[in-house]
Amino acid sequence: MFSSSALSLALLGALGVAAMPSVAPPVAPVRRAQVTSVTTMTSSQLSGLAPYTEFARAAYCSPSIVEGWECGEACQAVPGFEVSLTGGDGDAIQYYYVGYWPSENSVVVAHQGTDPTQFLSDLTDVDIPMENLDPTLFPGVDSSVEVHSGFANEHAQTASIILTEVKSLISQYSATSVTLVGHSLGGALAELDCMFMALNLPSDIAIKGVTYGTPRVGNPAWASLFDATISDFQRINNEEDIIPIVPGRFLGFSHVMGEVHIIKPNDAVECPGDDDATDSQCTIMTVPNIFEGDILDHLGPYQGIYIGTIYCT
Repeated sequence: MFSSSALSLALLGALGVAAMPSVAPPVAPVRRAQVTSVTTMTSSQLSGLAPYTEFARAAYCSPSIVEGWECGEACQAVPGFEVSLTGGDGDAIQYYYVGYWPSENSVVVAHQGTDPTQFLSDLTDVDIPMENLDPTLFPGVDSSVEVHSGFANEHAQTASIILTEVKSLISQYSATSVTLVGHSLGGALAELDCMFMALNLPSDIAIKGVTYGTPRVGNPAWASLFDATISDFQRINNEEDIIPIVPGRFLGFSHVMGEVHIIKPNDAVECPGDDDATDSQCTIMTVPNIFEGDILDHLGPYQGIYIGTIYCT
């Protein structure tokens, strides 16, 4: 988590032309949640999310047990995963881990979240500051792009060491993708990580993000850049969780595309656009304000899986 002093400072505020005869045109990756209308998810799509949910759950476990992939049910649910780096202290720096997922030939990076009640308090402050992305970490990003200062500062603490490890694993295993995962604050860090990896890794490395209960990370320019750059991203919201509707849009924040809203167990939809406020099955209409939601839904269940410190067993 953020330390008490860093928290008050940093979180104050919270993807025509006729085909050539011999060369096929490049095909852009398909964003699974890039839809033009509310679309019901199939049972196979829902079950396919389970490994990512377990990765997010494992990020709450102490590095001492994640290091050997011995974190109980979460680790057992994704056998064969090989952890190569762990870090964080759960206070000044969120727990995180990096490893190789053989069955997907992917490098996985996961970040821990934080206490939802404290998080909500910080994310509803009317003086939340935004800032430009650090050009040394996010080269070439236009100055119109701004993100939550606290998230940017937290991300910067571990970005370089994580990138070094990701590059090492890609080289070691010839991995073809990097998967970024997180819940709550960890989801915000994973969203930033998606862009960070896209800008700092070879273009042939696919970037995939799956986050849970993620707050808004940046302004509309951030959402536009993210949507144009990251083609495979899902942000999953559970029932009446309050965290995904903060910080408020009136403060200049906007979600990126990829919303998946769990309406109830075994019933979820993909929602169109960045911040769908018109469809009754999507988050904003379900949770119009923080007084009509349920902070406990932030912990789950995400298709039967709860995420948080107390569920690290």
